[in-house]
Amino acid sequence: MDNHHNKSIKPSSHYKTDKKSLVIGGIIVLLIAISPILFYSYRSFPDTQVWETSLFTTTTSFPDFYSYAWYFTGKFIPLYLLLLWFFTCKHWWHWIILVPIAMYSFQIWGVINESNNLDELELIYLFPLMMVLIPLVYLIRAKLFTEVRGKDLKSFEEDLLVKKSLWEQLKDLFQ
Repeated sequence: MDNHHNKSIKPSSHYKTDKKSLVIGGIIVLLIAISPILFYSYRSFPDTQVWETSLFTTTTSFPDFYSYAWYFTGKFIPLYLLLLWFFTCKHWWHWIILVPIAMYSFQIWGVINESNNLDELELIYLFPLMMVLIPLVYLIRAKLFTEVRGKDLKSFEEDLLVKKSLWEQLKDLFQ
């Protein structure tokens, strides 16, 4: 039999797709790889409350700009990596990543505004977001579950009535 005539993939279009995904993947890898450099950039800030250069003079309410930059990078880098994860994740549950993204966003806003209560109020703002996102993600999960399980609710109800050990229940969750 001669199978070489049955190929449906054109080498030129396949090459272009692979090249494009390699470039995008390379950019993502580079963005992740530079995160330690970005994180340790706080060490280049001055150890004073007043920062004077030939272009500008500014002050901070933090003990010094070194501390300000340390707080900022400590909030920015996780936010940066979570955003990369959110925009590159192909799983159905990726919307729940918005909760820690919102948390770090509120914390970084507190650092930028030089707030003294950095991590105290974000739960008040996160709670409404969580009240929307968590049920939404659960509904997506339930919809996928019914699609995978099929429309046969009778067998599903019978399966719920069967007594199972803890180990069997855990195995069912991860099938």
